[in-house]
Amino acid sequence: MLSEPAAALVRATLPAVGASLPEITERFYAGLFAARPDLLRDLFNRGNQAAGTQRQALAGSIAAFATHLLEHPEQRPDAMLSRIAHKHASLGVRPEQYALVHEHLFAAIAEVLGEAVTPEVAAAWGEVYWLMANALCAIEKRLYEESGEPGWRRWEVVERVAETADVTTFRLRPADGGPVADFRAGQYVSVRAELPDGARQIRQYSLSGAAGSNVRQFSVKRVPGDGAAPEGEVSNHLHARVREGDVLELSAPYGDLVLEDAADTPLLLASAGIGVTPMVAMLAQLANAGHGAPVTVVHGDRSPADHALRADHLAFTDKLPDATVHFWYERDAAPGTRTGLVDLDDLTIPHATRAYLCGPLPFMRAVRTQLLTKGLSPADIHYEVFGPDLWLSRA
Repeated sequence: MLSEPAAALVRATLPAVGASLPEITERFYAGLFAARPDLLRDLFNRGNQAAGTQRQALAGSIAAFATHLLEHPEQRPDAMLSRIAHKHASLGVRPEQYALVHEHLFAAIAEVLGEAVTPEVAAAWGEVYWLMANALCAIEKRLYEESGEPGWRRWEVVERVAETADVTTFRLRPADGGPVADFRAGQYVSVRAELPDGARQIRQYSLSGAAGSNVRQFSVKRVPGDGAAPEGEVSNHLHARVREGDVLELSAPYGDLVLEDAADTPLLLASAGIGVTPMVAMLAQLANAGHGAPVTVVHGDRSPADHALRADHLAFTDKLPDATVHFWYERDAAPGTRTGLVDLDDLTIPHATRAYLCGPLPFMRAVRTQLLTKGLSPADIHYEVFGPDLWLSRA
């Protein structure tokens, strides 16, 4: 928890710091990458940097953490910290990198706020930073120790399957022929791919196959460019260049959107677009475990032809004794199929349902609002964001 003098200074300066965070984070990344261009080339997502989404996510997490320290001084925002720590562990972030971030972040704060950053104010915000950094280091250390496959490992592509026009599933086995650690349904792996310019860019992809196999399976949606953001470097590289026999580097599985012990718990698995991937893995786990409680499966997509892993989505659901399926398509829906955007108004959601959401942020916000209206507890609604977590920055 913050010391009393620091808490008073952070409370007094939070409005000014919060209002300046977009500029602070922009200058922070500019200074960091000027000093360490290798980090942009081989660690940070160049697409997210170009689009500005990583800056938004960083600003949101700093503001949310500082606010939490002031409003709940006896508690730690473990859910937020866990989500960040899992992402950091999948990237291989190390404790010594936090000092580098501190150096450039506080240089940016001083540059933007000028004389307002007195030594006392800098020390107070230093407390905020190191409380967050040390908590993340502790969680990441535990995650590394628990990992069955620490560090990067080479995996050979043994099969690729075109699921839709823009989604391809890759199946891989360890290139060293060694054993494969298990994973929890809902987790993801980082994939490090060497691009034509020599950069080794990293992206996270949810594992879409069943646990307990010696094969890692993930499904990649090709990300096209538009006026707001560049095309996905790694997704397009994987689609265009990676074939059977090629080798990719994968991290151990990470991610905190996982099924807890749910033998007697009603569940709702809601997805949209490529957000279907962790839900298919969860359904596979539930089917293999013989889950008997009600399961409500919800998915929205542009059309049936765009619905990746649709056959698996249905097949695993069919193995559950008390499951219902509700698909929405914006076009080309078969007669009797729901059309338009996902709308839960006419669905009956069992009491004490635990919900898992994955898809575009507007979709998850809408579904969460509808579930709260139906009486679900906020603590029972869990989500996964592909890319920087902008939920906090757009709250």
